[in-house]
Amino acid sequence: MIPKIRDAFNENYTESTYTQLQEFIQSNYPNQLEFRVGETPVFFDQALTRKLIDASEKIVDVVIDPGFIKQSQEAIPRSCFVPGVEGRPHFMAFDFAICNDEHGHLTPKLIELQGFATLFGFQEFLGRAYASFYNTTDDFTIYFNDHTHTTYLALLRKVIIGKCKPENVVLMDVKPSIQKTRIDFHILQSYLGIPIVDFYAIKADGKELYYERDGQRIRIHRIFNRLIFDDLHQQTETASFDIFKEYDVEWITHPNWFYRISKHTLPFLNFDFVPHTQLVSNLSKYPEDLENYVLKPLYSFSGQGVMIDVTAKDLDTIEDKANWILQRKVKYEPVVNTPEGGVQCEIRMIYFWEDDKLRPEPALNLMRLSRGKMIGVRYNKDFTWVGASMGFFEK
Repeated sequence: MIPKIRDAFNENYTESTYTQLQEFIQSNYPNQLEFRVGETPVFFDQALTRKLIDASEKIVDVVIDPGFIKQSQEAIPRSCFVPGVEGRPHFMAFDFAICNDEHGHLTPKLIELQGFATLFGFQEFLGRAYASFYNTTDDFTIYFNDHTHTTYLALLRKVIIGKCKPENVVLMDVKPSIQKTRIDFHILQSYLGIPIVDFYAIKADGKELYYERDGQRIRIHRIFNRLIFDDLHQQTETASFDIFKEYDVEWITHPNWFYRISKHTLPFLNFDFVPHTQLVSNLSKYPEDLENYVLKPLYSFSGQGVMIDVTAKDLDTIEDKANWILQRKVKYEPVVNTPEGGVQCEIRMIYFWEDDKLRPEPALNLMRLSRGKMIGVRYNKDFTWVGASMGFFEK
């Protein structure tokens, strides 16, 4: 988005370099990448970076307010409530569309937020790969708060592993070997030395949880949670432990935060960068311009279930109206100028909350490039200059 840098990138871009980048990823993690990587990173100037930080910090202020726990209690479905000490949300992520304001200046608009882990390993790996293959200038960084590769890995170890031994901290998901995000699991395993353990391989002995490796029982002290209940509920296999019981284990981060910090939070955020959002159950009447709204289920992920072209009939047929939101559409600006035209983008600001810090702090980012109606790698398979990407910020 910095014209001089953007033009220079396009002039020097070669398909062979992009092919080498893809081969590099595949050679390091064979058959693990199941989504498209974009041809280009995105370059942010200091002004837009500051807007992103300022908006994110305002959201953080809301979430860390003592009243947020009470406000978000109804966000947790009864069928998904997990007992135990919730602690703090170790991770927060805020998704912003890059748009134009009324003066024609680039500005972020909040699309979604989550109190859940994201691609902490893959995005950092991809950012460094971009920098290496495209020889990005040292005037830009993929990190926030002056992080480097070394300090970022130290941050991951501190938040995820803590004082435990890596073997006692498991990265848990449902059938992780077939998840579309599995490349991130393997990168984090190489970064941290923690095992990737299927939800169905975890067993209980009283209040203790364990997994088995080489015939040995290994106690689990921490669960780095990547499990989403919407995914779990689609399974037919019987688990060896009851996730809805309390165990002597620490969650990083506790499953209830997935619901507390979610689309359910959007109606409570009254900022100019947040599109007007209402729970469908709170609508006294439908907006007359429904074509300017998008309908979203509260607890889906990766854009599943989202309705772009909303009608009154769609709203009438919803039975569980308390589990849906109606959000005013934003106009993504095709701000990334590529050899094939302008491309839209969305950036995820990634925050970590360390135990000895008063508030979460930004460390990394994630980007998605798109040409279609929906942002996300699954919706852009048939295009070029789209897919997973990384933001590079002017120092």
